[in-house]
Amino acid sequence: MKKVGLYTIVDQALCSAHDWDPVRLAKSILDGGAKFIQLRMSLAGSGAFLQLCDRVVAAAEPFNAKVILNDRADLVRMSGSHGVHVGQSDLPLPAVRRLLPGKAIVGLSTHNLSQVTAVVAENASYIAVGPIFETSTKQTGYSARGVELVKRSVARQDRPVVAIGGITLNRVPEIMGAGAAGVAVISDLLFGNQPERRVRSYLDCLEGLSK
Repeated sequence: MKKVGLYTIVDQALCSAHDWDPVRLAKSILDGGAKFIQLRMSLAGSGAFLQLCDRVVAAAEPFNAKVILNDRADLVRMSGSHGVHVGQSDLPLPAVRRLLPGKAIVGLSTHNLSQVTAVVAENASYIAVGPIFETSTKQTGYSARGVELVKRSVARQDRPVVAIGGITLNRVPEIMGAGAAGVAVISDLLFGNQPERRVRSYLDCLEGLSK
């Protein structure tokens, strides 16, 4: 997993605030061409989360897109999703790897260089670093880290680095120029309330930067 590009996150709380059904948003993101979708369902119980996962995984299959679950490693096998993303206070990576098949994608959130350095000895598929900019989508307990954290994280270890936190389309060139393998986008997917079009704009931008 070397190149990530656009890593979209469907956040249940954000969907609720903007009157978007999470499955409808996921389908719109897929129609836009996204290949990675993380489902962050902090308001849903296990049963409801699993049902939603089943629907999104089925929708993603024709697009050959990967579905990642936030926190819930226990639901990955049941839903047929492709992996899990965990934070610093969630199950440690070795425990997550014991729960999942070897090909599963396992991502980890990091917020400073000491956490990034600790990943060197772990079997993470990628690391998310941030918040790079100020964000209100998720309270991490950390202030904005800045693009410098991306540069230093890339230099410190060899996992793909995905920048997260306050990511907007106009910031993508700076972030990718710092060596990021991808950008994780949450709120800005709903810019103009047209997520399919916004996803295409991100993909066009990323494609242009790769030339």
